[in-house]
Amino acid sequence: MNRKTLLLAILTLVLAVFVAGAWFVSRPDPTPVATAAPLEQQDRLVRSYSPILGREDAPVTIVEFFDPACEACRAFHPIVKQILTQYPDDVRVVMRYTPFHGEGSELAIKVLEAARLQDVFVPVLEALLENQPAWASHGAPAAERIMEIAGAAGLDTAAAADQIRSPSIVGVLNQDRADVEAVGIQGTPTFFVNGKPLPEFGAEQLLSLVQAEVEALATN
Repeated sequence: MNRKTLLLAILTLVLAVFVAGAWFVSRPDPTPVATAAPLEQQDRLVRSYSPILGREDAPVTIVEFFDPACEACRAFHPIVKQILTQYPDDVRVVMRYTPFHGEGSELAIKVLEAARLQDVFVPVLEALLENQPAWASHGAPAAERIMEIAGAAGLDTAAAADQIRSPSIVGVLNQDRADVEAVGIQGTPTFFVNGKPLPEFGAEQLLSLVQAEVEALATN
């Protein structure tokens, strides 16, 4: 082997070692894997009364702990609807109430429950989220606007005025409060997909976990 050939071989080896080292340093971290919540928590994720968006018997369940006064919940709602549109036969969303923003949140939740009893839950939910800035300012909530907005969306406000004081609706709010504490919910929205929390919070993480659960259906 002549000197030129030997030098070329050495340079090639050095380059190979450099490339391998650069890959090792810059390789992406392993993607966090979602694991199911403990069994004692899973029992508290879904209640028989919980409002459901989408097909009620869909095999993939997203549980969303949400507060109607939460700006992030409002921002995520189009993403949730996108998922339901993309997987109309495979995914349902179970809504759990999380009243983290005081009296305005509590009244909005009671109104949503009255809307559920009147079979107008979805239009009232959409209206409250769309008009959230009008009633849910955390500095000075305008709770009186809630019933007005819900009425414009189809709620019988006269009937709702009695319904929101009923023991059944108060019981729903209290049970959801207890479940929020038991599951350890710290912020809204918080999502579980088939009992699995998101490995990291974010729209992309929600979409990826839902996709993985839907694809798993095809292999079972």
